[in-house]
Amino acid sequence: MTLPKLHVAVLMGGWSNERPVSLMSGEGVAKALESKGHKVTRIDMDREVALRLAETRPDVVFNALHGAPGEDGTVQGMMDLMGLTYTHSGLATSVIAIDKELTKQALVPHGVPMPGGRVVETETLFTKDPLPRPYVLKPVNEGSSVGVAIVTEEGNYGNPISREAKGPWQEFDTLLAEPYIRGRELTTAVIGERALLVTELKPKSGFYDFDSKYTDGMTEHVCPADVPAEITEACKALALRAHQLLGCKGTSRSDFRWDDTQGVEGLFLLETNTQPGMTPLSLVPEQAKACGIEYPDLVEAIIAEALADAAARSKAGASPEGASSP
Repeated sequence: MTLPKLHVAVLMGGWSNERPVSLMSGEGVAKALESKGHKVTRIDMDREVALRLAETRPDVVFNALHGAPGEDGTVQGMMDLMGLTYTHSGLATSVIAIDKELTKQALVPHGVPMPGGRVVETETLFTKDPLPRPYVLKPVNEGSSVGVAIVTEEGNYGNPISREAKGPWQEFDTLLAEPYIRGRELTTAVIGERALLVTELKPKSGFYDFDSKYTDGMTEHVCPADVPAEITEACKALALRAHQLLGCKGTSRSDFRWDDTQGVEGLFLLETNTQPGMTPLSLVPEQAKACGIEYPDLVEAIIAEALADAAARSKAGASPEGASSP
């Protein structure tokens, strides 16, 4: 699809923990669009965002927000009500995909392997472990490994966990507890209906947390990953399956843990990110480039799908993207 010259509002920033990353993503997108001759209005989201979008009157909104409320369905619902065309997933998909428990409910019955575990009240952690150690604690609806803690026998959180120990229990009333899966960190991007590659992430220290993701030099990206062909194909098939089952649009990125002593049986999908980063260190642009898709063309491809989807719905007289179920 060849794009005409458009007026694009790039929505970025906001007030989530991922604000700095969103600003980097949005600026990268804006510069890429300008290099292609499009008119760009940068909008750093604040509480007056609806008014600012109404005043801007863009042809399409590129949603470069990360975390709530830009990735959890809130902003999507607002833009649906305003009749705006926007990139990435709609309301229902966003609500489900940002919630790790809802994601499991949507994917596991269809054969997508994900870790077990359960949601626990934070207060209970200070009296007993919810699972045998080692296990992982994470917020139910945060992205970019925000607030993730790995609880081990020899860790410094205490046994039971101390209220004074720094960790997600100091910020969240409920947490998701999952068994710790030893092994390797893999990720696969999907653009449209195409799964790209598998990247292995090798943090220089600790695990692939927020700092490791967005600090240059802290994580080695092996792209494509040096893994058996069956693992590559399994990651790509599962990422595409998750993308389709959840009803993702534009692009998504699915993250995996792989216990390389167990073959394909050791591969588990952790989560699917509906608005993956577009920063210089981000994985989707990296995989796209390895497949011959330059960054500005990737941005235009995401916009092209949003426009085509909006045109198809308009022709069919359908409801906005966000109002449909995945």
